[in-house]
Amino acid sequence: MAEDKQINIQLADGRTIQCPPQTTVDTLFEQAGIEPQDLPFLGALVNNNVVSLTYPLEVDCELQPLTMATPHGWRVYRRSLAFVLAKAVNDLYPEARFFIEHSLGSGLYCTFELNGKSGITAEQLAAVETRIGELVAADLPIKRRKISFSQAVARFEQQKQWDKFNLLRFRNPAKVVVYSCEMFTDLAHGPLASSTGRLTHYKIIPYEPGFVIQLPERENAPTMTPFERQPHLFQIFKEHKEWGRIVNVQTVGQLNEIVARKEIDDFIKISEAYHEKKTAQLADRILAQSDEVKWVCIAGPSSSGKTTFSKRLAVQLRVNGLRPVTVSVDDYFVDRVKTPRDEHGQYDFEHIETIDLPLFNEHLERLDRGEEVELPKFNFEDGSRVFKGHKLRIEPGQMVIIEGIHALNPRLTETIPARHKFKIYISALTQLNLDSNNRVSTTDNRLVRRMVRDYQFRGNTALGTLQMWPSVRRGEKRWIFPYQKEADAAFNSALDYELAVLKTLAEPLLYEVKPYHPQYAEARRLLDFLECFLAVPTDQVPPTSILREFTGKSSFRY
Repeated sequence: MAEDKQINIQLADGRTIQCPPQTTVDTLFEQAGIEPQDLPFLGALVNNNVVSLTYPLEVDCELQPLTMATPHGWRVYRRSLAFVLAKAVNDLYPEARFFIEHSLGSGLYCTFELNGKSGITAEQLAAVETRIGELVAADLPIKRRKISFSQAVARFEQQKQWDKFNLLRFRNPAKVVVYSCEMFTDLAHGPLASSTGRLTHYKIIPYEPGFVIQLPERENAPTMTPFERQPHLFQIFKEHKEWGRIVNVQTVGQLNEIVARKEIDDFIKISEAYHEKKTAQLADRILAQSDEVKWVCIAGPSSSGKTTFSKRLAVQLRVNGLRPVTVSVDDYFVDRVKTPRDEHGQYDFEHIETIDLPLFNEHLERLDRGEEVELPKFNFEDGSRVFKGHKLRIEPGQMVIIEGIHALNPRLTETIPARHKFKIYISALTQLNLDSNNRVSTTDNRLVRRMVRDYQFRGNTALGTLQMWPSVRRGEKRWIFPYQKEADAAFNSALDYELAVLKTLAEPLLYEVKPYHPQYAEARRLLDFLECFLAVPTDQVPPTSILREFTGKSSFRY
């Protein structure tokens, strides 16, 4: 009879052991003799779901530990370090207005305001750094527990944590999961480390007017790589954050309030007008240099909205009296059999040498001299390039737009003099936060966009998108992000209302990812994330919006 009360746990090393139900993950690891080697355990995968080390095992399952060297473990580390940082600031300066604003390189940029003064002094920052060190050295427990909805609302109201209070206003679960360390409590947005002592690798870097808390990159964990400043991206985030303050929409709770008051239509108009204004400003900058500039190069990561932005920019250039034409980099793909392969033997479509660089540069050089060239057309069905008599010559007053992930890579346009190029980097850099110390990831924003687009227009499931996403991310880190610094200007394609629209389209797709799929943890995380938003119908999105590139019914032709 005793065996009936046991559950079977299959470990990553191939062993299957039994234990009583409600045995916690950390206890099971101890009993099985599973100990961390170089990096501490931060959580675990239980039937492909990310859980904390104190999670009670209830059913037969597959179990494997997570460290910061794994994608899910690294997220636990980042979330836990943000929790400890928020506690440190609260311990020292409970009246301060503190926000973890956005990612910046391998770190998180944070703002601080006390007694109406924005910015953090060297003394205040040193105190925060010392306090984090004390918390880590003390190895304090971080406890996960469930409290009633009424308790949660009362607690955050009493502590004047209005960002967390507002996030609960439009939700009504009977129980709310929170994490606590000493007297500090935070809403759970995913598992945290079981104690502060596991968070030993970080660096505090002054970055006026705020600061950056840097983490190790997952691929190099726990080594800290040199921090690189990114002035273009920082300026975009700064402008967008300031705009968020002006319209009083900095958190998801504030966005939900607008939806609940039925004022989202006006907010959408304002958001789209902001995009149009920024696009027009870029067109004006290009016009001012049009005596020399002949080429506008637009690059950005997957699902950043490059195609629609290129079309909207072309409209604004026409308003300025220019006559833009487009050269598609995709038409210069090498024949499929010549496509580079990755370390797994699979086609590496992110590699720059998927493009016939000699032919592309020959054509650009000839066009730049005013000669006529015959442009190729790539047949994606059979993976070959053909010529169909489509010819192009750059006439006076014309300008060529080149849009593609490699458009800022100097190798792509090396035959064109730098003075003839205007280079734009585009990405969806959302300024929204869930609450003060839990930001909305720009990568998640793009992933949800791509998931919806792939289903709408490419016949791909959410599972398929999640399966290919790690490869896409590796390609971005190698072929896109290193060339951000080449840009003359940057454009932020994020729309603060978009996740409320994408929610209703993405959720049914994510529910099709099941616990037996390795991507289940990612699907569950995104579902929990989208649950924070009140839904907005897609018919409220204007036909010229960048968002229509992903939802469909755009007035532009693709």
